Amino acid sequence: EWGTFQLRYYSLMYLVAFFFTYVLVSYRIRTERFPYTPELIQDFFFWGILGLILGARLGYVLFYNPLYYLRHPGEIFLPFRFRPHFAFVGISGMSYHGGVLGVIVAALYYCEKRKIDFWELADLFTPAIPLGYTFGRIGNFLNGELYGRITSSPWGMYFPLAPGSSLRHPSQLYEAFFEGVVLFLILWAVRKRRPFPGFSLGLYIVGYGIFRFFLEFFREPDAHLGFLWWGLSMGQILCLLMIFGGFTLIFVRAGK
Repeated sequence: EWGTFQLRYYSLMYLVAFFFTYVLVSYRIRTERFPYTPELIQDFFFWGILGLILGARLGYVLFYNPLYYLRHPGEIFLPFRFRPHFAFVGISGMSYHGGVLGVIVAALYYCEKRKIDFWELADLFTPAIPLGYTFGRIGNFLNGELYGRITSSPWGMYFPLAPGSSLRHPSQLYEAFFEGVVLFLILWAVRKRRPFPGFSLGLYIVGYGIFRFFLEFFREPDAHLGFLWWGLSMGQILCLLMIFGGFTLIFVRAGK
């Protein structure tokens, strides 16, 4: 905190994530002969971040609370609550699945605009994304949000935002490790051995979906949704769609 300026943990982790993603992408351009200039990458970062934020927000609105925002459309992007009384509440509620869709749409638009190959650009960025994601989940942990389910394990933790006073899984750290570090190591190891353009993107979508699906069993579902079909959370249902979409992408691209 500097005077009236406050930099919150989650915002700081976002900045760190973007920084490391940019560093890794720039390293690949220098060492792997991708035909892109630093200026083009910087330009795409603007569109990618815009797509990420808009997609993540709209994804939360559509996937997690559509009826509420249908009644209160002004709260989708405005940091105010109008009922039962006017108050500044900030913009809360982001969906990672929506963020992925937003970045893909932004990338498709940018590639069409600049006449560059979408699959090559996607494979350039994809191996760097999980490492950036790691810091996002660390930000969730520091904020005490997206906490896990109740546990009796010796590494269980107390989260002030959680109801009750039970120990809970630090599911944010599980996700940071498996969806972030482990997935990054896998994608980074195979980045030079992709059999066709688009393989890295497809592998990331499948890998993230699988890790997230199983880790959701340790994560507390959203209170207003709870468990949905077959005892699955909304995150798990979206991950099943993600896994199916990733495998479909791999098979279609392999056929070409």
